[in-house]
Amino acid sequence: MQKKLIAAAIATTLAAPAFADTANVNVYGVANVSYDIVNNGNGPTPATQGISTGKVSSNTSRIGLKGAEDLGEGLSAIWQVESLINLDGTPASATNSANLLGSRNTYAGLKSDSIGTVLLGRHDTPYKLATRKLDAFADNIADSRALTGGVAGKSAVAAFDGRQTDIVAYFSPAINGFTGSAAYVAGAESATTSAQTKGSAWSLAGIYDLAPLYASLAYEVHNFGTNGSGTISAATALAGSKESATKLGLGYTLDAFNVGFAYEKTSDNTGAANTNQFGHSAYYLSGKYSFGNDAVKVAYTKQGNVKGVASTGAKQITLGYDHGLSKRTTLYGLYTKLSNQSGANYALSSNGTGFSAAAGTGARLSAWSFGLKHTF
Repeated sequence: MQKKLIAAAIATTLAAPAFADTANVNVYGVANVSYDIVNNGNGPTPATQGISTGKVSSNTSRIGLKGAEDLGEGLSAIWQVESLINLDGTPASATNSANLLGSRNTYAGLKSDSIGTVLLGRHDTPYKLATRKLDAFADNIADSRALTGGVAGKSAVAAFDGRQTDIVAYFSPAINGFTGSAAYVAGAESATTSAQTKGSAWSLAGIYDLAPLYASLAYEVHNFGTNGSGTISAATALAGSKESATKLGLGYTLDAFNVGFAYEKTSDNTGAANTNQFGHSAYYLSGKYSFGNDAVKVAYTKQGNVKGVASTGAKQITLGYDHGLSKRTTLYGLYTKLSNQSGANYALSSNGTGFSAAAGTGARLSAWSFGLKHTF
């Protein structure tokens, strides 16, 4: 009843006919806030070394509206509008899409019980979805994407573990635990001349999810267009080049124990004379032991050397503890440390809004995080 009242209030505010039927609107979301103590360790200069900073962070907190209309014979029209919300009050900016309507997965489409789902809009790629459930510390300062998924400008031109705009995606129904998905990202939507190279991307994934085993295989390729000519665009010098990534994920649950593993390898031809500029391999390993309303978690991430250049890798280790107050509310605490090699400058995950730390070459960063997560 409470959700219907909230939906009705939002519908009145937006004054849009599509929201008039509140029975067709579901409200959902996540409120995830924490107090983080971040230390930049041996920062890039003496003036920035050993700085410890306290932050209140909103860790990918979000609110969404979604609905479906039964069209008969197993077919439904579906829609969703999901927005990132900064509970710590950090305002939206050119680099921060929080508090903007539809900043997360937002789409419309058709769903068939027998054929699958087709949607158009903004959505996580199949490549990203293939291993997200294996990350024991997803959506906070210890998120594995600090090193995996292709860090833009450091281990990829554009991140692979992303949420793309201008996407057309297909998700198959589950058959004996197997599902498949494919997505195409349209490019050159803003091209103005025939000389501009079109950009595009393809993302594919196959997933087997039937307890106690989880397995996934994913592939994504970015075909770069001329800067400013489309969604997948880069510096004009990169027009016509591409980068790709392949990823394997494995998970296994045995009673109270859960383990997860992901391995990825990337390559490109974006360097001088079409050489491999950012090609690398990375892996992630996690473990979780649950007892009663509590759980102990550990994770290790390793980013290999980029393009074979020595000392350009990094590693991160995280320890955490969860205490469930209810089925939907959890208190948690964690400690994480990210160590760069002498030629690398990766930073801790930026999922915690308000977080910042100097990530100079060779820096060793660490953080404590104590928070509450409520799902509704």
